[in-house]
Amino acid sequence: MKDTVPLMTDEDIDAIHARCAAATPGPWRSYVEGRDHTSGDSFIMTGEGDSRGEDIELSGATPADQDFIAHARQDIPRLLAEVRRLRDLEQGKSSSLRREAKSQAA
Repeated sequence: MKDTVPLMTDEDIDAIHARCAAATPGPWRSYVEGRDHTSGDSFIMTGEGDSRGEDIELSGATPADQDFIAHARQDIPRLLAEVRRLRDLEQGKSSSLRREAKSQAA
């Protein structure tokens, strides 16, 4: 049996957007000791230049977990924008189809 994931409501998308807006500004970059640098701990660097924030250090995370978390800061806003774009496109198509059906019925 397939696991089904409930469809996202506009409220769900708004809540995800609010969590993104409340998080430390990006970009976030993952730095794993032994892969990206040779001394110190693994961490996620937040912001850049004059907008640099506090580093995030995780306990118990694998490098893949850390990379995922760091990339999520950039990926989630992009995914939300794509969902909204596709929903707007779908609503436009639905409206266009309704208008076309009405004109054909007349």
